[in-house]
Parts: sequence; C-alpha cells; structure tokens
Amino acid sequence: MGGRYRLQERIGSGSMGSVHRAVDEFLGREVAVKLIASLARTEEERSRNEAEAKVLSQLNHHSLITLFDAGTEVSPSGTSIVWLAMELVQGSDLSRRLAKGTLPPRQVAHLAYDLAIGLDYMHRGGIVHRDIKPANILLFDYREDENRLRAKLTDFGVAQMAGSPDPQGDEFTGTAGFMSPEQVRSEPAGPHSDVYSLGLVLLRCLTGNRAFPGMAVESALARLFRGPEIPDDLGPEWVGILRAMTALEAAERPSAHEVSEAMQDLATAGRGRRSTAADTERDRAAEEVAAVSENGPDPILDRITALTARMLDVPVAAVSIVGGDRVWTMSGSGTQRGSGDAADSLCPVAVREDSPFIVDDVQKDPRTADDPRVAASPGFGFYAGVPLHNAEGQALGTLCVMDRKARSFTGEQEATLRDLAALAADVLQLRRDARNARDAGESSRCAEPLHSQQAVAD
Repeated sequence: MGGRYRLQERIGSGSMGSVHRAVDEFLGREVAVKLIASLARTEEERSRNEAEAKVLSQLNHHSLITLFDAGTEVSPSGTSIVWLAMELVQGSDLSRRLAKGTLPPRQVAHLAYDLAIGLDYMHRGGIVHRDIKPANILLFDYREDENRLRAKLTDFGVAQMAGSPDPQGDEFTGTAGFMSPEQVRSEPAGPHSDVYSLGLVLLRCLTGNRAFPGMAVESALARLFRGPEIPDDLGPEWVGILRAMTALEAAERPSAHEVSEAMQDLATAGRGRRSTAADTERDRAAEEVAAVSENGPDPILDRITALTARMLDVPVAAVSIVGGDRVWTMSGSGTQRGSGDAADSLCPVAVREDSPFIVDDVQKDPRTADDPRVAASPGFGFYAGVPLHNAEGQALGTLCVMDRKARSFTGEQEATLRDLAALAADVLQLRRDARNARDAGESSRCAEPLHSQQAVAD
C-alpha cells in the first residue's frame, strides 16, 4: 500500500473494513494499516470513505490513535480501497480484556481518565466519535497484575464534526449496546452522546454485564425509557458519576472534561493508604541513589537526557530522584544538577502515580492548574514524567520533560520517553549493583586478616 507498507496478518475487522499488521519498509517499523473497501463511484461516496482519514488528520493526542499516512488505491476489479497507516498499539483491546472478567475500580478510573481527556480534546475541536465501545478502546503496556491501565481510542469511521448533517440519514450510527438515546432516535449526536456511551463502557468494566442486553433493536430501544441499572455496591462516587453520564437527557450529562476530573478523584482516592514502612523504605532507597550524585556528573545519564530533549524536541529533560522531602536532579538538559524542595517539583506526583504522568497544559489541566508550583511559573506549559523503578519495583524518581508551551504527545513519543526512562533506570541499577559489589569486596578484604589470625591462633 502506498508503495511502502507491506501488509502482514489481519489483526482486526469490522463493518467499515479490516486492520492488518504491516511493515513500513521506508522507516523499518511496524504499523497498523486499515483497509476500507468500497464500490464508491460518486464524489460524495468517495468523500464518505475518506472521512476517517480526514478526522484523524486533525487529531494529535496521546489518548487517541495516531495517523501516519493515508491514501486511495484501486484494485484490478475496480474496487476503491482507502488505506490508513496508523500507530500499532502492542496490546489487546478492552473487549478482549473484559472477556477475562471485570476490572478493579481504580483501573477503571485510570482508563476512564485517559479516554475522557481524549474525548475532551476531540470535543473542543468540534469532533464527535459516535462509536465508543470496548472494541474501539486499545490497551497497552499492561501486565496481569498491573494497577494502571493506559488506553487509546481508535476507529473514527463514523466520527463527524459536531452539528454537521448526519451522512447516514435515518440509519443507526454506532453500536447498539453502547448507543446514546439520541443516536437510537437518529437525532444529531453531540459531545454528550460520547459521554453516555463511555458511561455504559465503564459500567461494563465494573460489573461485567451489558447495561442493555438483548438483540440489537431490543437493546437500543430499551434506553429510550429507562436508565441503566447501576449497583449501589459500586459506592456513592461511582453511582453518582455513572448516573450523571447516562442521564436520558443529553443536557443533564457532564462534559468529558468534568468526567476526567471525577475520574482523577476516583483514581487517587486510595493513594494515601500505603504503609509508612513502605514509604520509609522507598525514601531510603531513593536517598542512597541520590547520594551518588555527590560524586559528580554521570556522563551516561547526561547523554540520555540530551538524547531525550533532542528526540522529543523539548527544551528541558531531566533525571530526578525523589526522596521524602527533596528532589535531586542527577542529570539535566536545559536545567542544572542539584537538589531542591519536593514541594517545588511535579516529579513527586509522577512517582506517586507509579505510571507515566502526562499533562498537555499544566495551566489548565485540573490535576495541576491549582498547584502553587504552576501558578508561580506562568511560562510552564507541558510536563511528562515516567517513573524510574529499581529491581525491587520501587519508583525512585523520574525521567521528565518540560516545555514552555502546551502541547500533546503522540503515542510514539510517549513510547520513546518510556524506553529512555527504562534505559536511565537500568543505568541507575547498574550503578547501585557496582557500588554494592565494591562495598562487599572491601568488607571481604578487611575481614581476611582477621580470618588468618584466627586460623593461626587455633
């Protein structure tokens, strides 16, 4: 496809086309290529087939799948094929994950936060997805015992500009099990329609059940007369937000931005329950690593931070270690080595998250907008930090990047930051192992004369 994308096995399919793993032979990387075949003959029909590419071309957010390239080809039979080359997410989709059972509430809150900020970005740009469902939510970088799911929204085949005429006429758009009431009535679907569908997805994650079971038409029509059943044992916070998201009247539902704020609160509700002993042990380990910085600059870490800044095109990149009340910058590009009060840095937040902490606009994001550190830095726009874990799994610090202006990371850029963070963590672990081996050797040498004397005395 396009003279550069060699198709391999099919990895997904749907009513709008199929998705294949492919190799970009020019750049030598794996991508996902979606094929949309059609017998379109008129300009209007061709325009409809190309709609997904046009929507994706306007989007650049780490919670949304990234479009690399697109084009149209005609097969020998005369079939017009629209192809989209997109980032390949190494992971399952939510539908397959839910086949294994429900998700813990905190995992659901993290997942919902990612999706809500992605939808908020889309809605602010005037785009409505219109087909939020588990199969269109990709998960990545998770383990069986992972307590932090990361998600990306994909499949924009029926997305449209908010307020645009519905190109499908009186036909259903979306998937029956997750449609909003206005979609069932074939009314224009605005941003609050996506919020409703997301609410049904979250309910499925928490309970394992479809809110409106039955055949497609039966399932779709049921929501015109009642809201979904939301179990009280989910807790008042979950019950409240889910009822609001699935209100029958669109105007009564929260915005995607308001949902993201609620999910951030739900995700962090139990964060303070770690034991004091565990905190103390982590702080001690961090301070041991930070003590090495007193020996002077580390040339390998310096190359990593310089490479990070260059590859991600940011003015500041740093490897920082977070102790109980201080942060040590062990290496920096665009910033100085040294230490400072933990209250003056966002790095402790990334360490507590124990997962990538990415803020497109620190001045507006509800997680950071009210932070005194942000208020005191009007020229601070973007922050992304990935925790650095030691061999015991403790998050001791971060590899972080900052920019003066607000911006978004693509999935590929986030993956690059994670890879570089893993490299920095390996360097710190090697330094620790070498120091322990040296200390053990010195201890052994000190003990040798005593052993010899004892042998003679015996």
